[in-house]
Amino acid sequence: MALRQPLLAAPALASRRRAFPGEDDAYARARKSLLAEEIDLRRKIARVAAQRRALPPGPLVKDYRFRDAEGTEGGLADLFGAHDTLVAYFWMYGPERERPCPMCTNWLGAVNGNAADIAQRVALRVVGRSPVDRQQAFARERGWHALDFVQTVGDDYARDFHLLNPDGSENPALAVFQKGAGGVRLFWKSDMTRDMADPGQDPRDAPDVASLWTILDLTPGGRGTGWYPSLDYGVRTG
Repeated sequence: MALRQPLLAAPALASRRRAFPGEDDAYARARKSLLAEEIDLRRKIARVAAQRRALPPGPLVKDYRFRDAEGTEGGLADLFGAHDTLVAYFWMYGPERERPCPMCTNWLGAVNGNAADIAQRVALRVVGRSPVDRQQAFARERGWHALDFVQTVGDDYARDFHLLNPDGSENPALAVFQKGAGGVRLFWKSDMTRDMADPGQDPRDAPDVASLWTILDLTPGGRGTGWYPSLDYGVRTG
């Protein structure tokens, strides 16, 4: 068994940074210090991911019912296909909404481009309270072609996972399930709720699964304030 090599300190790794033409000493020092923090963040993300993978067996879940594109009703176990792991994203597009949530739409647009790759490892389903044909109609409008939508039958799934509020509004959430000989268990669900948000920040998970925010976090202006994704910028993709 190979011994794990000790990690070098982040500042020592950051000292290997190669300077760019024209940068002055102030920029070089600040960028090297930031690079050390970025290395520490990378390691923190890896530690959290390992801690997540080491979770003990989660609770067995009910046989929630869903309806697919053909109108066939099945249980949660049927959504796994050939995999033993299911990633399910509940998006805010219930029957009472005229249009879906813009942020759910933004996130699913990015996932659509990775869906074929994700499917090599796990099952991926998009769960909504609206009929599948309504969800698919919006998908065609966006030019999505790789996402598999299902409709919840009843609201047990949404209520049990705190996705449906008493006033009828919805909350989005990622959930990961595992299927084994004993049934289907919840492995992990995003549990950072609005009341856990830090002051001055929109509610968010960590790490942030939205590529929109990840890209904007690299820019001088960051995520900005008073701005949010839109469903329509005047350009149709499909």
